[in-house]
Amino acid sequence: MWNPIASAPFGRSLELAVLDDEGLHALVFPCEKDREGWRHAVTGVRVDIRPTHWRDWDIRKEGAASFRNLA
Repeated sequence: MWNPIASAPFGRSLELAVLDDEGLHALVFPCEKDREGWRHAVTGVRVDIRPTHWRDWDIRKEGAASFRNLA
């Protein structure tokens, strides 16, 4: 279940999504909220995004993404 972005907690790996005219689009990597915005939870690189929704990152997605990157 998605939560409104205003309730996103700091310092946790989250799945972010953006809602537009075509629907909800989720990022494929975890992000963490900090005082200046959003960072990639693994690399620490700043992410320039204005998400509309969040939910807890499912750790099982990381394994699937890593496997796809090896192919």
